[in-house]
Amino acid sequence: MNDDVTPTQPHSPASPAPAAPGMTPSPAAPSELTEDAVKATLRRVKDPELNLNIVDLGLVYGVTVDGALVTVDVTLTSPGCPSGPEILTAAEQMLRTLPGVEDVVMNLVWDPMWSPDRMEPRIKAYLGF
Repeated sequence: MNDDVTPTQPHSPASPAPAAPGMTPSPAAPSELTEDAVKATLRRVKDPELNLNIVDLGLVYGVTVDGALVTVDVTLTSPGCPSGPEILTAAEQMLRTLPGVEDVVMNLVWDPMWSPDRMEPRIKAYLGF
């Protein structure tokens, strides 16, 4: 029988403490800020008229992550969409909550024009297209 007891070492400030059981790290920590994390966040932004997210509706044309800068090319279902300002503001505010994001640029684009063909197939089926 070995009576040697090795004392446990406290965590050094340079190494992170292990996560508590059942806890997962933030999906978009600063070093993990990716286009996929941005798109996942944009899925929480809904078109208020349809109550469907702007990614599945095909309104998000492009996402670029450059360090702490997130740029999103987005369109609307029509140039006269009354929900446009609400959608753009909600998207920007939601993206600013992501860890590591310091600035957000929302580009409203019209080329190509949006059409139902840009929607995810399951959304098309849900809406009867």
